[in-house]
Amino acid sequence: MTDTPDQPAEIQAPLDDFSPEELEVGRIMFAGECTFMLGAAGLGQIPDTDLPEIAFAGRSNVGKSSLVNALTGRKAVARTSHTPGRTQQVNFFDLGAKLIIADLPGYGFAKAPKDQVAKWTRLVNAYLKGRQQLRRVLVLIDARHGIKDVDRGIMKMLDGAAVSYQVVLTKTDKITAGQLEQLMAEIRIELAGHVAAHPIIRCTSSAKKIGIEDLRAELARLVNC
Repeated sequence: MTDTPDQPAEIQAPLDDFSPEELEVGRIMFAGECTFMLGAAGLGQIPDTDLPEIAFAGRSNVGKSSLVNALTGRKAVARTSHTPGRTQQVNFFDLGAKLIIADLPGYGFAKAPKDQVAKWTRLVNAYLKGRQQLRRVLVLIDARHGIKDVDRGIMKMLDGAAVSYQVVLTKTDKITAGQLEQLMAEIRIELAGHVAAHPIIRCTSSAKKIGIEDLRAELARLVNC
């Protein structure tokens, strides 16, 4: 029988299973109150907190806001847009005074003047390199397109800054199980050459809630470690 996009697969390493208790910890953490703190358009506006922090990065329209909404179980915690480049600042969210979520401006394409794009780039680079409480950057990759050169540029910068990052595939419901397996094999090979990359790839679909429970549990581990 031929795989179809309605038959997505989630490929996980055998030692990557979460216990029911860990899944429940993740569920409870993300079920808490999630409030928008502010949108930082400059380095001086970035909030001064001592809470652990997770940043979401990815090409424009990769699904960052949709994933934040899916994780928190809310429809509009992070605003989504069909217009690439609409997010023009770093948006910070407080998750129950336990975790700060940072939604970074999309990279690779923006309907904005070049000087404004350059300003966003400087802001993101300065934030990523100087944020001591930043536990991990989730680099979101559209499963339909795989890793592009603009993604590699971000990954190289994170390697150089010694900032831990993890690839999270989005929209995995849009490809077949076979395509997903091949894509993950290719990405694993590529990640082996990146010193700051986490070895485990997460597969998600905000629309079909694929991989959401596991990603919650993993982020809860980072907060509680």
